[in-house]
Amino acid sequence: MGKTYLTAEELSERIKFSPRYIREKLKERVFIRGVHYIQPFGRRILFVWEEVEKLLYEEDKASDEVFIPLRRVR
Repeated sequence: MGKTYLTAEELSERIKFSPRYIREKLKERVFIRGVHYIQPFGRRILFVWEEVEKLLYEEDKASDEVFIPLRRVR
């Protein structure tokens, strides 16, 4: 099965975060290079939708609740 590559703008339409927030915060703190995004042509960043989607719906192993790790928990 192929992978779906999205720009930050396209990803923002799906997860309802601004492209700037995705590039500046999520890319640095949540997403892992080579797993959730790639930079095949130097500066251009492409996000792998299937991996991002897995992260969004990852189940917390300690409970039965679904959690979205996009917000820092203090």
